[in-house]
Amino acid sequence: MAGIRHQLLLLLRRRHRLFPLVSAFSGCLLLLLLFSFSFPPVIHRSPLRRNNQVAVESKLLVPENGGRSDRHLWSSKLSNSYYGCSNASDTFQVLDKTSQADRYLLIATSGGLNQQRTGIIDAVVAAYILNATLVIPKLDQNSYWKDTSNFEEIFDVDWFISHLSKDVKIIKELPKGEESRLIGLQSMRVPRKCTPSCYLQRVLPLLKKKHVVQLSKFDYRLANQLDTELQKLRCRVNYHAVRYTETINKMGQILVDRMRTKAKHFVALHLRFEPDMLAFSGCYYGGGQKERLELGAMRRRWKTLHAANPDKVREHGRCPLTPEEIGLMLRGLGFGREVHLYVASGEVYGGDATLAPLRALFPNLHTKETLTSKKELAPFAGFSSRMAALDFIVCDESDAFVTNNNGNMARILAGRRRYLGHKVTIRPNAKKLHKIFTNRDNMTWDEFSSKVRRYQTGFMGEPDEMKAGEGEFHENPTSCICRKKKANEQLKEEEEHESWPWEYSDIGNVPMATRSGLDHQSQVDHEIF
Repeated sequence: MAGIRHQLLLLLRRRHRLFPLVSAFSGCLLLLLLFSFSFPPVIHRSPLRRNNQVAVESKLLVPENGGRSDRHLWSSKLSNSYYGCSNASDTFQVLDKTSQADRYLLIATSGGLNQQRTGIIDAVVAAYILNATLVIPKLDQNSYWKDTSNFEEIFDVDWFISHLSKDVKIIKELPKGEESRLIGLQSMRVPRKCTPSCYLQRVLPLLKKKHVVQLSKFDYRLANQLDTELQKLRCRVNYHAVRYTETINKMGQILVDRMRTKAKHFVALHLRFEPDMLAFSGCYYGGGQKERLELGAMRRRWKTLHAANPDKVREHGRCPLTPEEIGLMLRGLGFGREVHLYVASGEVYGGDATLAPLRALFPNLHTKETLTSKKELAPFAGFSSRMAALDFIVCDESDAFVTNNNGNMARILAGRRRYLGHKVTIRPNAKKLHKIFTNRDNMTWDEFSSKVRRYQTGFMGEPDEMKAGEGEFHENPTSCICRKKKANEQLKEEEEHESWPWEYSDIGNVPMATRSGLDHQSQVDHEIF
């Protein structure tokens, strides 16, 4: 009997020790179950997708939703307080007082579509300064892109001429009686950032003698800082006179409408990850010897470029972000997986494999090729400028526009979006973002996204992000942006922009500074010469 009692006591003790273990195990299972419902699904980094997760190389766990954002994603909170103002003042010399019948200015632009656009804008101002008749500029057909399009095939030439008829006389070609002057005509090139007085000294004497002058490689050949009236003429050309042909505008609007049918708001990204851009930048993206040889050979086409240190270039923020880095930045700013993204781009270096990480983050990814049929796109395919024009229209109409380098299209669209109401324009702060992209495996998502939002402050297209005169005028047209006195009042221009006491020269249509403006003008001329 004693033996049986002893065995029962041992069994009871063992069962008593097991109960806490069972209870603890059950508790752990319950906690794990609760945690799985408490956090959003995550994206890792790989093409393999299981249970709303995508596996990737990085250890950073990226939520599929946008999470908390410090700002409204689709608009600027202060944009309603500003408006574009580019009308000429009463002191501006109108055409009937300045026209010179025997002066003809020919312009040969340079570069891609948007680089040529800057040349077209400045050509009008140069013609105004010289009191010359402007012949419709000739587009560059010999650049890297080899686009054979002429001005009339890209831009509405009749609108261009008529809209500027009060400012500058513009003709499609030289009059028949003047064509003989083209024989033996030599082109000349003015310095970059040439001031009005530079034009009067270098070009006007030859124009008076020959009556016809052609300026070649005409890109950024006019000073960035001009008096307010000339800057406003730049704006009238850029934002009102230069517009695409009806064919291009119609196709561009079809693309915009198709994006709108997919979502109320959409983001447009100017990816700028084409081989020529990467070669020009001198950056390296981990593609091994194949990438170095391919981009290196392409880089040698620009004879003025020196050998670059890829690591230093990236550290200084001069490399385009990778598609994945762009996606991480957008997610960090609060854009979720459901957002529709239009990618404006030519041939992406590395193709679909390069885009895969961005597509994993934003599966609603569209391009002009995916939104149209081959038949619809046929009139534009094979012409880089016409394809770029379509991208320009969609980016211009987007609710949020993301640049990926400080190139010509990015600058022009940033300035245009400021002028037309400070629409959200996100410029990656690449120098600061590089630090967190490099160390992202060592931080939580909350830490990562918090730093993204902090570093992007001042790079989101808000008014007054850039000081007057900072950067290129095409990007920051402060002379043409005015502030309303009150948000609910009719548009009235405030006297915020200082105007110099200008008088007009009788040898050229250029304002001459009086004593109060003379010191500034001398400083500008000194920088040029």
